[in-house]
Amino acid sequence: MDQYALITGAGKGIGRSMAILLAQKGYNLLLVSRSENDLIALSAQIKTDYKVKADHLAIDLSGAGAALRAFDWAKSLNVPVSILINNAGLGVWGNFHELDLAAQTGMMQVNMNALTELSYYFIPVLKSQQQAFILNVSSTAAYQAVPTLAIYAATKAFVLSFSRALRYELKNTSIAVSCLCPGPTDTSFAQRAGMEALAELAAKFNMKAEEVAAIGIKGMFNKKAEIVPGFLNKLSAVAATHSPKSLIERVTAGLYKH
Repeated sequence: MDQYALITGAGKGIGRSMAILLAQKGYNLLLVSRSENDLIALSAQIKTDYKVKADHLAIDLSGAGAALRAFDWAKSLNVPVSILINNAGLGVWGNFHELDLAAQTGMMQVNMNALTELSYYFIPVLKSQQQAFILNVSSTAAYQAVPTLAIYAATKAFVLSFSRALRYELKNTSIAVSCLCPGPTDTSFAQRAGMEALAELAAKFNMKAEEVAAIGIKGMFNKKAEIVPGFLNKLSAVAATHSPKSLIERVTAGLYKH
């Protein structure tokens, strides 16, 4: 039987790399992202290079009801989805009270609400498969509060906590839930978040999107609870967990000073 994976945020970066990796493994793809041009190009490349099916939906998941529309679209295709990758996410950089509130609530909608809603809608579908996977993409920011990325870090902490609880709830089903927590990655995230001034600093620590995606997909298939790519990122996650919160907040505030 054909196998399908749905990936949000598939047009660029980690999501795009995950789509290509799964296509290489023979998975047909349902690609969801804001940019239709990116999706058209990726779908065409995947169909040509890997001889699998690739359908796409251009939709902004920050809109009310967008997650349900994405699910209804996938359902209308009547295909057996066995992998859900909630990768779509965005960040906004700056002091909370100085940033546009609508931009921040839109970020919360994408990073938390859409992810939660898609998980809710797809769980019955995934349960019907002999083996299924949910991979939620969080961040190493989930392990501590981050001044000037206050809402972003909080949303990613939600994703990590939600993923671990959901994993436990579904442990006796066919669904394995994993959470990928990348550190700095060579994607367009910093530019979209308005963090161009920090791009040069981040570049020294960036991992390639392809590398992060490969570690994430491998960890998902190995049914790992938390996947933190890269030695330095693992080290920072451990340090953030076991160090005084006030110290970690001072360190991160210095790194991400606005």
